[in-house]
Amino acid sequence: MYHVYVLHSPVYDKIYIGYSSDVGVRFIYHNQGPKKGWSSRYRPWYLIWLEAYQGKKEAMIRERQLKSARGRRWIREELIRACWV
Repeated sequence: MYHVYVLHSPVYDKIYIGYSSDVGVRFIYHNQGPKKGWSSRYRPWYLIWLEAYQGKKEAMIRERQLKSARGRRWIREELIRACWV
């Protein structure tokens, strides 16, 4: 099983969209992993959305949808507003 997830860094107001077969390990990696890389610069990350898919291909398609302008707008207008307001 694969998961598509959305992370938010309220300190920097950044979002990260990804997919993984082990979201728990991936989340720890984003918050405690190596000191270099894009996601390491904007810690701490909070998980604000999670969706499950049976296959990798479906997860990759959904990740691509969320990374589109329309998907990012939905994340900013609906998810982030609901989480932090």
